[in-house]
Amino acid sequence: MIIPAQGLRIVLAVRPVDFRCGHDALAGLVQNTLGLDPHSGLIVVFRSKRADRLKILLWDGTGLVLVYKRLGRDGRFEWPQISDGVMHLTRVQFEALFEGLNWKRVANGLSRRQLRRTDSDPTTCFARGFGMIACGCAAVPH
Repeated sequence: MIIPAQGLRIVLAVRPVDFRCGHDALAGLVQNTLGLDPHSGLIVVFRSKRADRLKILLWDGTGLVLVYKRLGRDGRFEWPQISDGVMHLTRVQFEALFEGLNWKRVANGLSRRQLRRTDSDPTTCFARGFGMIACGCAAVPH
């Protein structure tokens, strides 16, 4: 789990990117396409064409850091509708997204403990291993 510092800006690049891109290519995309400064300390979350992967680019003060996450067991991240531009995320929304939970429910005032998957299929339960978060999947113990 990556926990960003309080007050850090977090943006989600809504349009999928080529996941063969590395640090420099993604930093160029942030600067040239999104119009943001990749060296300003903000966190930029990128989505793949598949909904099961994300990349996170951030500047930690000494260099660019790139994090890659792929969900297992046919898991899928919850993404907004594809469009141009960025979406701003809160820290709690970012944490829920990173864990594979439905981060959109956080915006409705639900706490992290109330976040639940809408299906009860144990093969798509993303909360396994996150005991403090109830997933609503009663099929298997967590």
